[in-house]
Amino acid sequence: MNALVRQRRGRLSTGFAAQSATAASNASALDIAEIVPFPVREPVSGSRYSLLRVKTRSGLTGWGECVSISNDELKLLDSVWRGRPANHYAAIDASTPVGGALDMALLDILGKACHAPVYRLLGGPTRGKVRGFGGGDFPIVTVNVPAPLSRNQGKTYQNQIAALVAAVPASSDFVLSGNGLPTAGDAASVAATVEANHPLWFDEPCSHSNLETVRKISGEIVVPLGFGKGVRDVGVFQALLREGLIDVVRPELAFFGITGVRRIAALAETYYVAVAPRHDGGPVGTAAAIHLAASIPNFFVQHVPVPSNSEDRAMRAALCSPNVETERDGFLVLPTGPGLGITVNESALEKYRAA
Repeated sequence: MNALVRQRRGRLSTGFAAQSATAASNASALDIAEIVPFPVREPVSGSRYSLLRVKTRSGLTGWGECVSISNDELKLLDSVWRGRPANHYAAIDASTPVGGALDMALLDILGKACHAPVYRLLGGPTRGKVRGFGGGDFPIVTVNVPAPLSRNQGKTYQNQIAALVAAVPASSDFVLSGNGLPTAGDAASVAATVEANHPLWFDEPCSHSNLETVRKISGEIVVPLGFGKGVRDVGVFQALLREGLIDVVRPELAFFGITGVRRIAALAETYYVAVAPRHDGGPVGTAAAIHLAASIPNFFVQHVPVPSNSEDRAMRAALCSPNVETERDGFLVLPTGPGLGITVNESALEKYRAA
């Protein structure tokens, strides 16, 4: 080795050492130092969800949201993740019910560390605004199919559903929701009843546990079908997609988190299927849902569970700012701040803490 080569390699080694030291320092700053849950309850509806606060050694704070967190789940989460860096979010155990909240919180931290919104961190935005439905003043409404009193309901049941659909304003689109309650025969009849009214899709027309049942409905109707409620295994979505039995994929954001839903969305994209994530929690979840929507190309529409009661709405607005659930002509605005783009009001968390 001549002197010139040694000199070049020496310079490279010095540069690599400096980069490694910087990376190690930054990684240490992102190490998780604290995980604290905040269970809250809406005063009128009684809806409950839990916010998760994650802090790093450097003081950065990230927020996530899930349905609930038990003491055992919190202890396990703390034992596994305390001391690990926030940029290990892809290694979160997908089977844990609090993994989705942790995923949101870690991405929130990384966005703040990079001074960028989460959707930019993930390669977006793919759109400038997010279409919403399900509550508040959104021009897309949900029509819930009444629970059948028995199997194979007759004309009276169909007339009841027709009346519910007829009450939808002419200017509004609607999603027909079966909540997995109808039988295959009833679901097919209901779809035929509302077909002329052009629902965006028939959500959970029956249980997804039996593919033969879903295949029967899919082969008899032209109304698009959506599934995802209670699904905890990505393989269920894969089976529905492979069989061509699903038109709208609806993974639960609180369970899968932003990263998990993005993986499912990538799977659905190969089958040209749209994604409408399911979200039944609070405003932190809504903020995460907006960033998710802005980061995937096959996003369709986002459910936003804005309550009808003004007191419950006031609570949600008090939990974090800005109010990301403000509707503008049927759309939600993309946050521009770093991370999830919200500031959580911890005094409001104490005020509305669930017993």
